[in-house]
Formats: sequence, structure tokens, C-alpha cells
Amino acid sequence: MAVLKINENHVLSRIEPEIYGHFSEHLGRCVYEGLYVGEDSDIPNVNGMRTDVVEALRELKVPVLRWPGGCFADEYHWKDGIGPKENRKKMINTHWGGVTEDNSFGTHEYFELCRQIGCKTYVNGNVGSGTVREMSEWVEYMTFPGVSPMADLRARNGHPEPWRVDYFGVGNENWGCGGNMTPEYYGNLYRRYQTYVRHYDKTAKLKKIACGANVDDADWTEGVLRTCFKFPQPEEAHGFMDGLSLHYYVHPGGWMHKGPALDFDEKVFYTTLKKALYMDDLIRQHGKVMDKYDPEKKIGMVVDEWGAWYDVEPGTNPGFLYQQNTVRDALIAAVTLNIFNKHSDRVKMACLAQMVNVLQSVILTEGPRMLRTPTYHVMHMYRRHQGADLVESKLTGVKAVGVGEAPVPQISESVSVDGRGVVTVTLANLSMTEAETVRVELSGGPYGTVEESRIVASGDVHDHNTFDDPDKVRERDFNVAGDDRGFTVELPAASVAELRIGR
Repeated sequence: MAVLKINENHVLSRIEPEIYGHFSEHLGRCVYEGLYVGEDSDIPNVNGMRTDVVEALRELKVPVLRWPGGCFADEYHWKDGIGPKENRKKMINTHWGGVTEDNSFGTHEYFELCRQIGCKTYVNGNVGSGTVREMSEWVEYMTFPGVSPMADLRARNGHPEPWRVDYFGVGNENWGCGGNMTPEYYGNLYRRYQTYVRHYDKTAKLKKIACGANVDDADWTEGVLRTCFKFPQPEEAHGFMDGLSLHYYVHPGGWMHKGPALDFDEKVFYTTLKKALYMDDLIRQHGKVMDKYDPEKKIGMVVDEWGAWYDVEPGTNPGFLYQQNTVRDALIAAVTLNIFNKHSDRVKMACLAQMVNVLQSVILTEGPRMLRTPTYHVMHMYRRHQGADLVESKLTGVKAVGVGEAPVPQISESVSVDGRGVVTVTLANLSMTEAETVRVELSGGPYGTVEESRIVASGDVHDHNTFDDPDKVRERDFNVAGDDRGFTVELPAASVAELRIGR
């Protein structure tokens, strides 16, 4: 039996809601068909946004949505996506599927989507193929409240009032698809471009995100930060950036042969989870570099692309990155979110890739039909951590499970306390075959009630939801035994559970 000891009175850091953010790129059927169907569609919509998808996302309490990419961001020219739809430029999406992008979803549509979802905005600007002027004018178009050429253009296009941009990414993956740059070259470009990302909204600061590393490339992190901190005083350098990104995808079989989403054996299952747990090492590694330049942790680590990336489903466009989502993906989500919670002193935002129909999405659509994936149900349970305080917790008696060279700890956990004093415990059993008992003990008390206990589990780790069986894997209530010393949780194999403990 594993024992989880919780010191609910020892607060470590705040879990920012944005850690539970999402990413939507003009890729495959994420935006078109997934989020946006157009005002004339037979699928129920409000101003072109799918009603069923928006309602499901509101239930998740999505805190922030990143757009328009991804690799697409550094070939996106924002003026192509404003004005009457019939006059908008068409282009070929060379990154993703070679299909025609008609730009019917642009700046105005993005802000309308965020309004309907009720989330903050994270716009990614174009450094790779765009100019300083283009980026500066986009920020002016979106946020300037007075009289100016771009504000006037926005008004002529039907939106006199400015929007709020909460976060602005200055480029994306500039070490690769965003320009194949060196860290020093990008660092100097960042210094230049961010100068013209101005704070026109005096009621709230626009936070600037610099392009960070791919996986374990600490040299990129070092080079960008050294360049940005080189001349100004530290306080001035902190003004240059509010966040530094990190991208990491779980590829069970490696980049070239990622492996299928559904047909995997025990060895691949544990290899996948071991790679998901590698996120902890990456945060520590890049965090150590960031601590050299930012010991007070004023710059947040922003993991704005994370999730599992498998081979596409047979018969689908390879450039659409459409994949199914199993209990294995629920476990990936659980361990990754637990890791983010544990590092919430440094990690201030994260965006699951991607929101709908692409990679490890929370929703799949097919024409008028929609389903929630196992990942959706985990993120729905974990939403209670948003804005709560991470508290001290320690696991003992945890055994290793797995086969071959991929042993993993059987239990993953994180614990927070919200403003009402309710303790949220999230647990994941990473064993493919073995159940485990976890004893939960709190240092204070009395904690006499479990207000809610939910679990995501199924009979087989390959189980997934289909349009004919959309609720095969879902959240369910489950019983937790309690006494005057704590609670006992019986976790089935390959399960994710949440306990809400009140006084």
C-alpha cells in the first residue's frame, strides 16, 4: 500500500489557471469543422462557432486559448483574415495537408470564440516571415482604444471597441519551422520585435512570450536569455519578456516512427508513460538555466505545446494529425498535469496540443457529431486545481511498474487547497494490470467528508470513445473509505482519480 501524506497548511505556490490552457492551430480539422463551421452551417452554431463544442469547452473552464499556431503562425499574415469573408485572400496551408486556407476564421472570429468560451487570449505573432511593422500593426489593430489607422480599420470591420490580448507570443519554434534560427539571432530579433508589441491597454498588461526550446535544448534557453539580458539591467530585461516557452511531445516510437494510437503492447505502453514523465526532467533542466538569469522567477515557463503525438489514423490526411485517444492518453494527461502543478512556482502556463481533432485533443467531431475524449474527462476533473494553492505532499511505499527499460512509479499525485479550504487530491495509477491502495492522510483536521470522488478508468488501456459509443471512457463516481485518521482509495489499474476533501 502507498501512503500519501499531505501538509495542507504548507503552501508552496499558486497553480495558475493558465496551466490548464489549450492550443488551436490552423491544422487539419481543429479550427475548421472542429471549432468553426460558419454562420450558414446546418450544425447549430453562434456566429459560426459550434454550439456543442463551445458548451463542452465551457464545462472544462478553459482558462486560455493559443492561436493561430504553431508552425502556421510564422507564415500567417493577419490582414488576410479581416474584412468581408468574400474578399479575404486564399492560400495553401503548406505546413499542414496542402489544403486551401480561405481565412474565413481570422482575428475577429478568434476573439468571438474566446468570448463564447469565456477564456483569456494568447495570440502568436509572425517573426519567421513577418515584419516588425506587421506585428506592431496587429497589436494596434487588436488593442488600441483611440484614434489610429489600425483602430479605424478595426472599426470599419465591425468592432469599434478594442479587445484584450492577455498574452502575445513573439514567434514560434524559431529554431525550426519558424526560421531555423540560432538562439542568439532569435534573441536579438525578440528584443527588436517585442519593443513594438506595445501596451495600449492601460487596464491590464499584455504579457510577452519568447520562443523557448525544443525538448532538451538547454543551449537554446541559455542563448536566448543571455542575449536578452546582455545589455539592460535585470529589471529592464524582465520587462522584455514575461514568459519563455517549451515544447515537448511524447512519441512512443521516436519522431520518425511514432507508433499507432490504438494498437500498442505492454512495452510501448510503459515506454509512453516514461516519456511523459520526462516532462519533470525538462522543467528542472530548463528551470535551472532560467534561475541563472531570473532567480526570482518573474519569467514564467510556458509549455505551450505538449501532449502525445502518434501516427495518424489510417485513411486520414497525414497532414491533419488526426489520432484517437485512449485510456493511455488519460494517464499522459494526468501525470503531465501533476508535474505542472508540482512546478507551479516556475510553470505559469501550458497549452495542450490541440483542442479539437488534432493530436491529443479533448474533443473529436465528425460532421454534426461530437465526443469527449478520455483526456477531456481528466482535464475536467483537474479543473479544480485552477487558481488553488499547491501544498506539500509526499508519497511513500510506491513501487515501480513496467517492463524492460521503462519502469515508472506506479502512482502520480498532486494536491491543492482552494479558497474555501477544500483539498483536491489527484491520483493516477500507471500500472497496466495492477490495482493499488493509497492511504491519504492529512496533517491538520478534522477533515471529515469527501465532498466528491471521481474516477476515469476502463477495463482495457486501449479503450476509447467512438461516435457510436461516445461514453465508453468517462468520469464516474466512486467510493472512498474514511476514518478519523484519513481516507483509503482503491485505484484500479490504469486509472485517474480525484478526491475533494472538506472539513
